[in-house]
Amino acid sequence: MVEAGVRAPAFTLKNLQGGTTSLDDLLARGPALLAFFKIGCPVCQLAFPFLERMAHRDGVRIVGISQDDAEATRFFNQKFGITFPTLLDEACQHYPASNAYGLTSVPSLVLVEADGSISKAIMGFSKRDMEALGERIGAPPFRPEEKVPEWKAG
Repeated sequence: MVEAGVRAPAFTLKNLQGGTTSLDDLLARGPALLAFFKIGCPVCQLAFPFLERMAHRDGVRIVGISQDDAEATRFFNQKFGITFPTLLDEACQHYPASNAYGLTSVPSLVLVEADGSISKAIMGFSKRDMEALGERIGAPPFRPEEKVPEWKAG
């Protein structure tokens, strides 16, 4: 998987509205947290509602990158209350973004700064990493009363 300190690989993917979105398009609005997932992944199902809590803040844009088709991805987003933008990294295209980023499992989170450099690369679910992202974004992912696992492999 890509590491912090390297340049983020460029990509252009379909979005759920039928158009395309590139990494350059995303970074034109500032830093972006790329959240790679599969709809059937239990750890993705755990992580994404927490990402949704941090979405829609100024400063860092959260973007889902689904390894499934549009219909299945729309169902996932509806079921888990995901409203942030989602792109499609499809099998029929040989997962161009996932392969470029060297992913071996999901969820994988990659924080890309506005200059195109990667500042964080996270595989799986880590409570500590999610809290650090929440601090960076300015929105805590967890509520005090929630029992959240410390770590889950992707």
